[in-house]
Amino acid sequence: MRALTPWTGLSTLKKEMDRLFHGFWEGDVPHLPSMGDRAHAMDVSETKDAVMVRAEVPGMEPKELQLSLQDQLLTLKGEKNQAKEGWTSTPCRAERSYGAFGRTVQFPATVDGSQVTATFKKRAGSSR
Repeated sequence: MRALTPWTGLSTLKKEMDRLFHGFWEGDVPHLPSMGDRAHAMDVSETKDAVMVRAEVPGMEPKELQLSLQDQLLTLKGEKNQAKEGWTSTPCRAERSYGAFGRTVQFPATVDGSQVTATFKKRAGSSR
């Protein structure tokens, strides 16, 4: 009779798949860029007294960036406009990204905005 009902093991398979997917999604889901199609790399580190966020924003100046903090969310936004670099024709290949971007980091607790500082550092060898 089992040969006529091959789907009898499907409920066990479904339970096992549910268990596997439940374990896969446990914990923090990485934050995706909130806008634009560029995702700038960010590192977040924590000490007993502070949380530090480092972001790579190549080709950007401080005045082109916006930082905001609301409760547990730190948001970095900006827009990189395509510079007119003396192209006399249409480029055959363009790999640099332009346009708006945004990244949001959620901290484990509410952050005291009066204690927040931000610095901008250019890497050695940077043209901007």
